[in-house]
Amino acid sequence: QVQLVESGGGLVQAGGSLRLSCAASGGTFSSYAMGWFRQAPGKEREFVARISRSGSSTYYADSVKGRFTISRDNAKNMVYLQMNSLKPEDTAVYYCAASRVVVITTTPQRYDYWGQGTQVTVSS
Repeated sequence: QVQLVESGGGLVQAGGSLRLSCAASGGTFSSYAMGWFRQAPGKEREFVARISRSGSSTYYADSVKGRFTISRDNAKNMVYLQMNSLKPEDTAVYYCAASRVVVITTTPQRYDYWGQGTQVTVSS
């Protein structure tokens, strides 16, 4: 059983930056690909970014490509999401998730464990 705890959310002006962190415990962290998802009010949860088990491969939603960077530190059981050039449409609750699936997957159903989420609000 893997427990995930996100942190780092907050209120930021458009054009600003935030760094989200996700601490993992209770499992073999390096056995899981990790993803970030987000959910805005009234909308479905959507994929943001994914990183492979080793950290050598990343994949992004088109809406964040070039602005967000996902990374991980397997020695610390941590995954990060650096968010730059933030836009009001990035406002959402951000979740980190762990997946046993090796191939790239962007569907929430393919992720096995989830954190509780952290709120990101971008003002215009």
